[in-house]
Amino acid sequence: MPTEQLTFTTTIGVDVKGETWSCVEIPGSAEFLGTRRTVRVDATVDDVVLENVGAMVTGTGGHMVSLSAKVRAALGKDVGDSVDVTITRR
Repeated sequence: MPTEQLTFTTTIGVDVKGETWSCVEIPGSAEFLGTRRTVRVDATVDDVVLENVGAMVTGTGGHMVSLSAKVRAALGKDVGDSVDVTITRR
């Protein structure tokens, strides 16, 4: 069975209750992941691999993956910067 992946380009930063979090939002995530609950995924952000991370609910029916300060440093990017993302269902 082939692994299901979703690839997209987005900007780091998700508005959560008036604050900008250092996350990337996954477009069409509820349909792609088959749920509106938090799930575990593998993600590649530019060339940084994140294994078994939580795709958290956004509160608006979608999901987001948090990018820690360590990950952002490895990327050389921060909130407002564009990244290429691949999400793989686990």
